Amino acid sequence: MRYIFIITAFILNTTCSQAQKISATSLSTLKSYMSGSFNSALQAKNDSDYYEIHLHMQPIWENTKEGFWLYVEQAMSTALSKPYRQRIYHVSIKNDSTIVSKVYEMKSPLRFAGAFKNTALLSALTIDSLDERQGCAINLHWRNNNTFIGSTNEQDCASSLRGATYATSEVVISNSMMVSWDRGWDNNHKQVWGAVKAGYQFLKQRD
Repeated sequence: MRYIFIITAFILNTTCSQAQKISATSLSTLKSYMSGSFNSALQAKNDSDYYEIHLHMQPIWENTKEGFWLYVEQAMSTALSKPYRQRIYHVSIKNDSTIVSKVYEMKSPLRFAGAFKNTALLSALTIDSLDERQGCAINLHWRNNNTFIGSTNEQDCASSLRGATYATSEVVISNSMMVSWDRGWDNNHKQVWGAVKAGYQFLKQRD
């Protein structure tokens, strides 16, 4: 339980801290925070309402000029070779107070499973072949405690999963941890999927 209290204090402190001006340095810092492998094993051990999930975020297309790109893969610990979510993120500076992380889907994504450790699997993937999830971008702000906090915009991210009409995502990102809270809502704004009590707490395992 002590771990849960530490996490709660961390999130409250992040929410209350002041936003900082965005620069190329803050974008570079965010890239280092997001890149790597994470899992929620400790949270799952302490709370049976959460699953052990492995999250991998691998930089790709390093020579592009605007922002950076990540291949993102999430899988249950019991099915690591069959990820349930695969995305491409494009992260760039939106204005002097905001970094935007746009979300893209791939066609037949399972053929890229494991690409975080073998980027050659992505050799046939091109930016033009991606489909942007309109309205699902996350706007991030850099806080003065060296964390980033952000979310999607209200009801802009459409979703039909399990009876939902829209989804929301909230994130807190630090150099050692990522808290991610994805939820689906129906027409009556009732939650129909996602964690109920709080977001998933992903601890970084390696860069």
